[in-house]
Amino acid sequence: MSTETATAVPVQEKPVEAVPAVENGKDSSDPPSDSDVPSATATPSGAPAQKNNSASLYVGELDPSVTEAMLFELFSSIGQVASIRVCRDAVTHRSLGYAYVNYNNTVDGERALEELNYTLIKGRPCRIMWSQRDPALRKTGQGNVFIKNLDTAIDNKALHDTFSAFGNILSCKVAQDENANSRGYGFVHYETAEAAENAIKHVNGMLLNEKKVFVGHHIPKKDRQSKFEEMKANFTNVYVKNIDPSVTDEEFRELFEKYGAITSASLTRDAETSASRGFGFVNFTAHESAAKAVDALHEMEYKGQKLYVGRAQKKHEREEELRRQYEAARLEKAQKYQGVNLYIKNLDDEIDDDKLRHEFSPFGTITSAKVMKDEAGKSKGFGFVCFNSPDEATKAVTEMNQRMINNKPLYVALAQRKDVRKSQLEANIQQRNKILMQQAVAAAVAPNQVRYIS
Repeated sequence: MSTETATAVPVQEKPVEAVPAVENGKDSSDPPSDSDVPSATATPSGAPAQKNNSASLYVGELDPSVTEAMLFELFSSIGQVASIRVCRDAVTHRSLGYAYVNYNNTVDGERALEELNYTLIKGRPCRIMWSQRDPALRKTGQGNVFIKNLDTAIDNKALHDTFSAFGNILSCKVAQDENANSRGYGFVHYETAEAAENAIKHVNGMLLNEKKVFVGHHIPKKDRQSKFEEMKANFTNVYVKNIDPSVTDEEFRELFEKYGAITSASLTRDAETSASRGFGFVNFTAHESAAKAVDALHEMEYKGQKLYVGRAQKKHEREEELRRQYEAARLEKAQKYQGVNLYIKNLDDEIDDDKLRHEFSPFGTITSAKVMKDEAGKSKGFGFVCFNSPDEATKAVTEMNQRMINNKPLYVALAQRKDVRKSQLEANIQQRNKILMQQAVAAAVAPNQVRYIS
């Protein structure tokens, strides 16, 4: 059996040139609220002390489908690989996106770091650093620099090339979203505080790819959170929506002025028609005034509309809140149907919802029965039956799996979420590839011997 391997293509890019910004340039990016600085590792210019002169490398930014066999294919081109481990979730066995590669000597580790860093693996440039198990070194904030308002074209390599001029870099990363697109900010962790100061001094306020960047000391997450909670508790800016289109700016301001002094009040309007878009912002001089306005006006009827009045949130706050709500709803739904929802496939085309319910009704109370159909209304050959209790569902699986219905044997099992099914499949593939990699290593060590690895 052959295993899939990744084609490694070195990425060649020039450092982004820093250009002085105009004096009045505006920084439009907001700092992240819940991103941690990447873990620092030992200095890449010299390998950390290793027993028997071995070398351990951290390899990050990996596609979830990357396996040990793929990494062995790439890293063995440098020298003899002692071991490779892709780190995985203990429950789902899905890749965590990073791995450790161990060489028998530091010379091979240094070559791999020099020649393979930012090599494309499965379409993603990997990020290689010396592995450092000492948490004190990884978690120290000394030498950590935060950069925001980055152009989306700047990736890990471009950021590294730009900031490497100021000192030895331990870790360098551009933050990405779930689609691997830049979030517009990143982190650089230097070996020394002096190098960090030098980078801040020379790059802060400069133009990178025609965008003025902010470069400053990284603030630890707990400190950011504390500052954020303080800001929330003392808000003065209020967001208002569900505003009737006929409301004027003067009426909008008068509505809120009775609760305290206002620095600004504006309705958001369409750029072309100047028509109200139904929402606006009011900024008070004092937090107490803003809080009174929220308490008094939230869900109040105004010109036939029930107003929403609340603390104005930044975009990342709203996104995080929506993520939490979605995750909570997803978990609630999963728990609700845990052990009672059945997946049935190999259904005959003539079986509809009623027929499916009829076949499974002897085993208990059915809350729903659904045959999945395409756009034309034709059965896709599978469906779901949900029982009232796990005992009923278990009995149905036992009795109905492989039963012949319309001359076709049914497959019946407890329904699983898509991500769980994918995890199990990946775990099986991972196990198979691990065996193949062990066999390849054994063949390389003893080419004239036949070895069987269980």
